[in-house]
Amino acid sequence: MNFLFQASRPVKRAISLFSDLMFVSIAFWAAMLVRLDTIAILFHSPSWILLAFLLPVALIANVKLGLYRAVLRYINGKAAVSIALSVCFTTVALVFLSFFLNIDLPRTVPVIFSAFLLVLVGGSRFLMRTLIASSPVKNKHKEKVIIYGAGSAGRQLAQSLLHGDEYYPVAFIDDDVRIHKRIIQGITVYSRNDLSRLIENSSVSRLLLAMPRENKKRIARVLSKIEALPVEILSIPGSADLVSGKAKIDELREVSIEDLLGRDPVKPDQSLLKANICEKVVMVTGAGGSIGSELCRQILKQKPIKLILFELSEFALYQINGELQKQADELGYDCQVVPLLGSVQRKNRMMTVMRTFNVQTVYHAAAYKHVPVVEHNVVEGVRNNVFGTLYAAEAAMEANVETFVLISTDKAVRPTNVMGTTKRMAELILQALARKESNTRYCMVRFGNVLGSSGSVVPLFRDQIKCGGPITVTHPDIIRYFMTIPEAAQLVIQAGAMGTGGDVFVLDMGDPVKISDLAVKMIHLSGMNVKDKHNPDGDIEIEYTGLRPGEKLFEELLIGDDVTQTDHRRIMSAHETMLTWEALEKLLIRLDDACHNFSHETIRRLLLEAPTGFVPKDGICDLVWQAKAKA
Repeated sequence: MNFLFQASRPVKRAISLFSDLMFVSIAFWAAMLVRLDTIAILFHSPSWILLAFLLPVALIANVKLGLYRAVLRYINGKAAVSIALSVCFTTVALVFLSFFLNIDLPRTVPVIFSAFLLVLVGGSRFLMRTLIASSPVKNKHKEKVIIYGAGSAGRQLAQSLLHGDEYYPVAFIDDDVRIHKRIIQGITVYSRNDLSRLIENSSVSRLLLAMPRENKKRIARVLSKIEALPVEILSIPGSADLVSGKAKIDELREVSIEDLLGRDPVKPDQSLLKANICEKVVMVTGAGGSIGSELCRQILKQKPIKLILFELSEFALYQINGELQKQADELGYDCQVVPLLGSVQRKNRMMTVMRTFNVQTVYHAAAYKHVPVVEHNVVEGVRNNVFGTLYAAEAAMEANVETFVLISTDKAVRPTNVMGTTKRMAELILQALARKESNTRYCMVRFGNVLGSSGSVVPLFRDQIKCGGPITVTHPDIIRYFMTIPEAAQLVIQAGAMGTGGDVFVLDMGDPVKISDLAVKMIHLSGMNVKDKHNPDGDIEIEYTGLRPGEKLFEELLIGDDVTQTDHRRIMSAHETMLTWEALEKLLIRLDDACHNFSHETIRRLLLEAPTGFVPKDGICDLVWQAKAKA
């Protein structure tokens, strides 16, 4: 067997050719012996002559039908059809040769001959395929794996792995009791209860999840049952990627946190997606950020006339512009993508851009959003988040922009930090401007954390696990809401289309997630165990570092109870306290003056005076202010 694996292609083809000549001969004499029931037929000269003419004909038929081009380890149903045609052609040739050579041939011999030949030629090839797939020589260096899911995706994955050089599937696991103990492609199907035993007995280190068409809730239920097993859990790409050709069945990935959350995104309302974008000029501030860049991707799909990318970071602008240009070319969209450098703190720059390009819709995603960073840089946080929003919104009003949508955060609700307070101030600005007479419709969309964003715990935990730990969590009881970036971007666009003026839209984030539980799940999915006092021999330790400046244990999405459901099941409308523009303007003038003079005590006092619900947990944490205080 080892010789066959290592032999060159011409040698393997010669062996197949010689074997087929032997099979034709064996099938011919076996048919004659079965029919005539006498060994004397072996000494019948005309029969030898008939066989001598038949062999080259059979060989030519096999060559023409491509039997020697097929690779045995990949032989499939198409090859079976070719084998059947070859057998039929050879049998017909036997009948015609006996007629033209005037050699007597019993009428049942062709039937018996074809049956024997089909078994020998076809059976030998499929037997070799099985032997190759299950050969200890071929599989001894492969990593043993178990496939969860014996459906079509699981079977395709098994077939692909058997032909590959990396993994060897030793078992299927499936929840369908009707197929337990059945054998599919030479692999036995077991129930979930057998998993622990199989992992231990087979020395399996990885479990492959083959459930691309299942909904997120179903996958989350399965993962909750198997995540504590001592194996790394990988999954195959989703059905959309498989169908579109973006991914292959054997491109294994880490199980996504979206699967753990069990949250199925709601199908977007296409009319809402298009309302403020299709055939319009759209501008995104902070276009290179996590949310801003995904907004741009979703916006481009709705075919705007122009998409203005407004970004402070040169590198981030370069990246998203290149990606969107490529996406537009691939989709064949005639959309002009305009990359512009600039700061939202420069009102004149934004107003010039909006007027020059006749911007109709603005999505304001530019903001400083990391709580500790803003705590340590209070003046810049206020400048960017409060006055950057003010200048962008006023520029939109003066440029007659139709719709202005602010991307807000759950940290704006009863904030305990400067970042959340500045975002609530930004909401108050839009609410006040919405009451002024203008052609611009203002609204804001508030939501929690998004998976995979810059600074998100998920990529941080992954990196820490790869480095051997520890995983750092601020507090054992801290919880957060999570949503995927694409879903958040789609809901922002749809909510923006619903606004009538001054609306505060709140996205349904589902159930909150305990961060420590998330860390444990990620450790388990990596095939490792948590190291703690109960398990000192574990792999990864979870280290609690304490809450950071301004950080809350629990995030909220609503300030009060006055909330109504919109026509979209994942979007709510909140009715909250606001200020008149006159009252807010006076506060903003004083706040601007305090920022200019770096008067942190005054900034803190003004933020407390504003109706933001600001209840600071710490003193002033600005690093410059602290350094001055120590001097």
